[in-house]
Amino acid sequence: MGTELQINNIVNDILKVEGFEEAFSCFMVHRPEHENEKVQNFQQELQSVLSGLNQEQQETGVRLYLLKAAEMTNHNRLQLLLSLLEKLVASNILPARMVCECILSCEKLHYQQEGFWVECFRLIRKIIGGVDYKGVREIMKGCQDKAQTIPARLNASVLPQLKALENVLEYIFDRNACLLPGYFIVTEIQKAYPENKNWPHWKLAELLSSFVESFRATAQMVSIIGHSKMLPVVEHSGYADHLINPWKLDPFSLKFTLKGHLPYDRELLEPQTGLLRYVLEQPYSRDLVCSMLGLQKQHKQRCVALEEQLVELVILAMERSETEADTDDISNSHWLWLHLSSQLIYFVLFQFATFPNIVMALHDKLAGRDLRRGRDHLMWVLLQFISGSIQRNPLNNFLPVLKLYDLLYPEKEPLAVPDFNKALCTHQMAMTCIWIHLLKKAQSDHLNIHRPIPHTLKVQHEFLQHLVMPNNTGLCMGSDYRIALLCNAYSTNQEYFNRPMAALVDTILGTQKGPQQPPLPPMTNNAALANGPTTPLSMSILDSLTVHSKMSLIHSIVTHVIKLAQSKSNMALAPALVETYSRLLVYTEIESLGIKGFISQLLPTVFKSHAWGTLYTLLEMFSYRMHHIQPHYRVQLLSHLHSLAAVPQTNQTQLHLCVESTALRLITGLGSAEVQPQLSRFLSEPKTLVSAESEELNRALVLTLARSMHVTGTGSETLSGTWCKDLLNTIMQNTPHSWANHTLQCFPPVLNEFFQQNTVPLENKQQLKKAVDEEYRNWLSMNNENDIIAHFSVPGTPPLFLCLLWKMILDTDRITPIAYKILFQRFSIDGF
Repeated sequence: MGTELQINNIVNDILKVEGFEEAFSCFMVHRPEHENEKVQNFQQELQSVLSGLNQEQQETGVRLYLLKAAEMTNHNRLQLLLSLLEKLVASNILPARMVCECILSCEKLHYQQEGFWVECFRLIRKIIGGVDYKGVREIMKGCQDKAQTIPARLNASVLPQLKALENVLEYIFDRNACLLPGYFIVTEIQKAYPENKNWPHWKLAELLSSFVESFRATAQMVSIIGHSKMLPVVEHSGYADHLINPWKLDPFSLKFTLKGHLPYDRELLEPQTGLLRYVLEQPYSRDLVCSMLGLQKQHKQRCVALEEQLVELVILAMERSETEADTDDISNSHWLWLHLSSQLIYFVLFQFATFPNIVMALHDKLAGRDLRRGRDHLMWVLLQFISGSIQRNPLNNFLPVLKLYDLLYPEKEPLAVPDFNKALCTHQMAMTCIWIHLLKKAQSDHLNIHRPIPHTLKVQHEFLQHLVMPNNTGLCMGSDYRIALLCNAYSTNQEYFNRPMAALVDTILGTQKGPQQPPLPPMTNNAALANGPTTPLSMSILDSLTVHSKMSLIHSIVTHVIKLAQSKSNMALAPALVETYSRLLVYTEIESLGIKGFISQLLPTVFKSHAWGTLYTLLEMFSYRMHHIQPHYRVQLLSHLHSLAAVPQTNQTQLHLCVESTALRLITGLGSAEVQPQLSRFLSEPKTLVSAESEELNRALVLTLARSMHVTGTGSETLSGTWCKDLLNTIMQNTPHSWANHTLQCFPPVLNEFFQQNTVPLENKQQLKKAVDEEYRNWLSMNNENDIIAHFSVPGTPPLFLCLLWKMILDTDRITPIAYKILFQRFSIDGF
């Protein structure tokens, strides 16, 4: 017999009324014990049928049972049927969750069937205690859905239905009932009723809103009050996680990545476009932007929100330019445009934004707006990217720029050639330079863009063509910007580019560049002759060059320095070259050839060539430009310097001091928030960060660690769990030392504990005095100079000779010449 038939038969038996009963119902007296016995029999029958079924069959049976119950018009019969269902749950024949879900999904459960609705929710209220928290969550969502089926405009007759439903939700929300964690409840409420999109039934609104409001204090505890009004301090990379986390934004919505669905303040839930735009406007903000949006270079993920804000910043710059007076002098917005060009190159280069999309978005936003004064600056920004990437990308990626040209340059008459004595001319002729690059790319790819140089740009184009011709013999670097114009226009055309670039290089190399150099007088030791130009390329000239031209210039400088080092020449670098190279290293958009090339290519090559004079110059140059260099490059250089100091060839006085001085600047120059993120990258090989011989440098590193821990609020963890334990152990292995007690008291707990556990035994003063006195007697008793030098120069012996020198000065007020010879031999400093 099928399940449905069995359930039907049992329900029919329960509901069956004898004709005799109907006829004499007014005269019959029902005995309670007899009625209870009948109910128990019905329960036994239901139990015998349902207990032998699997869960799916049980669910089918319960659904059928509920449909039969819904047909009841007699309230007592309905209560009887549902009470039997309750007893089956109580006796573990049916799971409570399944019964509740069957009730909520029953097609007959409609608010207009008052009796069935009220009794069903009463049943849920009675049995929900046997449901696990996941099931309770689903039941709560089902109750909310059912509430939505009840109209907002009601008469008083429907209130019992709403009250029955409300009683269930109140029981679920009761924290003492422990049916569902409050955090899960508020999460489901926030999900079900997102702001301004969906609303609960008015009868339940107070219950739901008051429960959500009870988490207002919790939301304030896990968020920052006034966060939307705050702005971060933008600096180099090296932010610790606890400094970045408050500023993290969702890369799609630009909202704060707040935890959970809590009732946060409205301002915290809005897109933080102003915050991102502010950070984008700041120098050195690239790494912070990537950290805020969770962008990683290796993933090359496009961020539409970032793209939109870059476009908005360009529009903002256009609006600022519109309010400035027409002048050939550099305007206030000039620096903003230079910064925007750097940002655009970086984010498009790593494919966080796409160039064609940015150009088309700019076209759409500028259409219908009369913003013309900033058009030259805009084209300068686009030229920066086009000149450097057009050779590696298809021409179609850059053709949208022509639409911008049509929009922003409606003139019918040719534009005049600007004053090339002003730096602004490079911006004013940027559009002409873009056309030249596009035509060259089309020619190289054997394509036809079906558009010659426009009549508007004809005069400027002819001016450049005349300047670049080989018969123009007067091409040299002066105080004007003609060379910069030619470099910008023809950087992708080697036939024309070499001459203006050579003129730039000649300006800073002078006679050093030519193959015929005048003979140099012989120089002793490591001395070098300083000659060549002394005036570097000005910052205005460098700012006027496109990124592509800057990369070519820095490549020429690095090539020259390497050749000079490998030639074993004693000629020093030209002052103009050194200063120009220093200035080029500041530009973040050319860091691949700039600071990366400096650390990974130039320094190692100069070191291998034993060009100590050049190495000294490069380290000095780096020391005084350190604040421009990102922290991970500085830590990488520190590692190089430690390995360099350990090589015997570097044993030159000034160079050794310069290496130590640079290392000290690198260590103490690390920002407090930069220490842990940057040093942690080398923890697998801590020896690279620690000096093998210099106790002073390692002490400076410990003090930098202490300062960082104090400022960032770290250093309270246990010694076994600290990130720098291996680093500290390596320091103590290389240069064992101790700290005074008053210093240890100022250290963070983890450093204090480490140095308390790793003490270094102090010298016994009496034994030291006795040893020095004995050595001094040996000194006085020995007459042969060779014997004296041999005795006091034995390698590996304690450095008592230094104490001996002090005793000699105290007794005789002078140092004998033999002592100097011993110092030279003992400490291997010949040539000092």
